[in-house]
Amino acid sequence: MPGQKTPYYITTPIYYVNDVPHIGHAYTTLACDVLARFMRLDGRDVKFLTGTDEHGQKVEKSAQAAGVDPQAFTDRVSQNFRNLSGTLNFSNDDFIRTTEERHKKACQALWKKLLENGEIYLGGYSGWYAVRDEAFYTESELTKQPDGKRIATASGAEVEWVEEPSYFFRLSAWQDRLLAFYEANPDFIAPETRRNEVISFVKGGLKDLSISRTTFSWGVPVPDDAEHIMYVWLDALTNYMTAAGYPDLESESYKTYWPADLHMVGKDILRFHAVYWPAFLMAADLPTPKRVFAHGWWTNEGQKISKSLGNVIDPLQLVETYGLDPVRYFLLREVPFGNDGDFSRRAIVGRMNGDLTNDLGNLSQRVLSMIAKNCDNAVPAPGAFTPEDEALLSQSEALPDRLRQEYGVQAFNKALEATWDVIGAANRYVDDQAPWTLRKTDPERMKTVLYVLAETVRRLAILTQPVMPDAMAKMLDQLSIAPDARGFENLATPLAAGSPVPKPEGIFPRFVEEEAGTA
Repeated sequence: MPGQKTPYYITTPIYYVNDVPHIGHAYTTLACDVLARFMRLDGRDVKFLTGTDEHGQKVEKSAQAAGVDPQAFTDRVSQNFRNLSGTLNFSNDDFIRTTEERHKKACQALWKKLLENGEIYLGGYSGWYAVRDEAFYTESELTKQPDGKRIATASGAEVEWVEEPSYFFRLSAWQDRLLAFYEANPDFIAPETRRNEVISFVKGGLKDLSISRTTFSWGVPVPDDAEHIMYVWLDALTNYMTAAGYPDLESESYKTYWPADLHMVGKDILRFHAVYWPAFLMAADLPTPKRVFAHGWWTNEGQKISKSLGNVIDPLQLVETYGLDPVRYFLLREVPFGNDGDFSRRAIVGRMNGDLTNDLGNLSQRVLSMIAKNCDNAVPAPGAFTPEDEALLSQSEALPDRLRQEYGVQAFNKALEATWDVIGAANRYVDDQAPWTLRKTDPERMKTVLYVLAETVRRLAILTQPVMPDAMAKMLDQLSIAPDARGFENLATPLAAGSPVPKPEGIFPRFVEEEAGTA
């Protein structure tokens, strides 16, 4: 319909509630938040989902260890993830818990459809199972330890031998159809290295998947067979459709948002999202998501992060030490998204004092200070633009399309590099034009230069809002840009001469290491 916004549905994985939030959770959700904010500013109808995965043997055991029933345990731990969203300024539209009735209803509807389509059968399972991973493993995927125990080679999780009745999903029948699907949809899995891994895995052969358990009870009951509960991954993956309104296929929400535009996941859970999930959906005659992106992991000062090393990175402590927007910026700027990255104190301080304080902060501060001081605290009226003026304005005008391109493929670091290219050009323009000298020699030219710079700062601040919403709000406040004039549709409406520009305050203070606590 004319004027209707194009939908954009983005999801994080739902986070397992047997632990407290860490840097990995923050990183995934931050990436989704930035995309959601970008798409909203660009006029899209965004649905941004996150939540918690609350069923399974691992949760049941964690609750027992804590001496509470599983529901009370998940109520408490799920709240930690809600709190993380508030602290890191995430803009999710929905927060789903797999213990909600709407979700149980969706899971059971999907089960019934798969059963009706002949994709599920009852059998018996015997094999190796890792409680920590909630995953089944073949002998070839295990490493035998000196004490005789076996661990999953990829994750290091201990496995146990399980024998029990089980319903199975006919995954083996979907091998060729999945490979054909990947070929027909080359952008379904990203980045390319992960896509190649998945295709290699599927070509290696798929076995039917055990999708129910009887040895514990914390999960969604299998319809018409109360002795079985659903395998946690069939349950968990369905959350994306639950939040979109499934199983009501005629609901406005489902018709608007499903299939999802992007599932953002860590590389450790790619197989579930890129193999099992599309197979479940196609087997149930349902549309598949458009894209699954698997990002990398963080290390800490070069070391693998683990509880035993005591080097787990607490995102709340990071924010307390370095500030919210600098942390958001660093996590997406430092590493090509999709690669593994290393968190180091030196690197984040370097980004803060270099990129933020020296480059962007100093640009805004000195431009707005000169306007406040020399132009009666108001945006000056420009004269005719020189080729140098046009060059800088053109560079900032071209930035939105470049950002759409980079964010469209989740290249956050490239989007920020492109932004900082314009910031660098603006700083060079200040030095070349020397408005402090023009003030004495050519005041009218000085006004034009300051106008060009103020307009460039306005565009930069609008376009950088998704990554640093609070800091850019302050920058736009200092330009007296109304809150309803900060969307991308406003980029083409230049600053009005005479708009008030009060004396600015610094937005990115220099970080002094000696005064910092440990992160």
